[in-house]
Order: sequence, then structure tokens, then C-alpha cells
Amino acid sequence: MTTANTDLTAADYPLSVNRPDLLHTPTGKTLDDLTMDAVVAGDITAEDLRISPDTLKLQGQLAAAAGRRQLADNFTRASEMTAIPDAEVLDMYNSLRPNASSAAQLEELASRLENTYSATTCAALVREAAQVYAARNLLAEEA
Repeated sequence: MTTANTDLTAADYPLSVNRPDLLHTPTGKTLDDLTMDAVVAGDITAEDLRISPDTLKLQGQLAAAAGRRQLADNFTRASEMTAIPDAEVLDMYNSLRPNASSAAQLEELASRLENTYSATTCAALVREAAQVYAARNLLAEEA
């Protein structure tokens, strides 16, 4: 259920009030489905309480409509990261610390993000970090 191509304006914020029809859990439940009765009945799982990639994309559209490009980019990266296993996200975090990775290691990470997870915006950020680290002498030595 993709809502990423929905045209939103800043007037649609907050989505939960102004456009709840666009919001769904990763399992497809609507906000109206998330009730205490559903929890007690066992109809709500932990997966139902996670944010969906589509919701993050919509939040990015709202940020862009409000002229907040960097925040929009953060939401885009976050939507991509929902497909990446938690352990991989932690490895990414550690790899992006200054002096933790070589240029080749960061390029390998960027390629993995693109090719394994289709996380092109995240990959671009890793490549940008590699360039900045190179300019500031913050890359690890090649192994």
C-alpha cells in the first residue's frame, strides 16, 4: 500500500488529524484499528506499532512542502532504513564514526545499501561522509 506519490501541503500536517486515511501500519492496519480492545484481543502486534516506510515518506513530503529540505531528506533515509535489519543499522552507525572505516570500506557499505536494500539516499550519505572524512583526514588506514 504505497502512498508516496500523494501530493501533500503543509496544511496536511499533522497527518493523524488531517489525513488519517493515508496512515497505515506496516501490516496494513489503519489508525482506527489500533484500539485497546484490539490489543486485549491480541489483534495488535509489535509490528503494528512500528512506523511504516510510507508514513516516513509522507512525513518527508510534508517537510519538503514546508521548505525543510534537510528534514525531508532525513525522513527519506529513515524510510529506506526500515528495510535494513537492526544489526546492520548498528554496523552502519559504527562504520560512520570518524577514523572507523577506510574509503574502500565506506564504498562497500554504500554499495551494499544500494544493491541489497535499495537504499540509494542512505548510500549517497555514506559516500558524502567518505568525501568529507577524506578531506578532513578522518578515514581509517586501508587494511
